[in-house]
Parts: sequence; C-alpha cells; structure tokens
Amino acid sequence: MSTDPLLQLLRRQARCSAQELADLLSLDEKVVAARVAAWEADGTILGYHAVINPETTGDTSVSAFIEVKVTPERGGGFDRLAVRIARFDQVVSCYLASGGYDLMVVVEGADLRDVARFVSEKLSSLEGVISTATHFRLKTYKENGFLFEREARSERLAVSP
Repeated sequence: MSTDPLLQLLRRQARCSAQELADLLSLDEKVVAARVAAWEADGTILGYHAVINPETTGDTSVSAFIEVKVTPERGGGFDRLAVRIARFDQVVSCYLASGGYDLMVVVEGADLRDVARFVSEKLSSLEGVISTATHFRLKTYKENGFLFEREARSERLAVSP
C-alpha cells in the first residue's frame, strides 16, 4: 500500500472533490488537483470504481477465484501468459501468487455454466496452462476495504438494576 496520504485517501474516498481532499489533508486544492492529474497521466491511478453490494441490486452473476499453474516462458517468465489471460473479458483481476499455484485469476460470468465454459474453452486450452482449480464466491463479507454486513443492532432493551 502506498504511504502517500493522498493516495491512501483516494483509495477510500475517490468521490471527494479536490477541495475536500485538500481540506482533509491540509493541502492547497491546486496542489491536490495537480498531483491527482499527474498520477492519472502516468498510470499510477488507473481508474475509479464503486464497490457495489450484489445482494441489494438483485445481481445474479457469479464470481470465481481460479488457481492457475503455468509453465513459465524462457525470457518472459509468467508475464506474457498472465497478460494474455488478463485480457479476456471475463477476467476481473489476475495476480502472480506464491504457493501451490502461479496465478490467481478472478472471473465473473452470468452463471456457473458461463464460468465453466470460460475455464474449459479459453483458460485451460491456452498453451502453457498446466492446471486450474476453480473456487466460486458464495458470499462477500468485505471488498476493497468496505464491509458488506452492518452489525446487527439488538432489539432488546438494556436491563438496568
């Protein structure tokens, strides 16, 4: 995680205006706007998105975490194949990982069959892919720093002596 306070704040509150960010960090608005514009231009900030709770929107799509073992390429390691995988429309995220597999790929599909079709027809058939293990997301508790469940408030009255 970045140690720059402005980048940390943007990760949590990207909808804040430059003036609001400046006020929160005791900086000049023009300085904040210039830093954000520079980060957008140099690729430090790649984009902005909302964290949406699918339980409240009726979204019935499915997400899966796919462990992928690959054969590293001479002179390119994992990078070329990882970028090729990352370019599929179904892929939401793709990470090089340590442990028993090489890549962690997060995909979304309309339903289980859609994800299964992606794995069998596109991912597993790529040259260099040795094996895959697919894990479907059942429920989300926290994503990108946001909790999905609010603490249940007790309906009971406090007992006093």
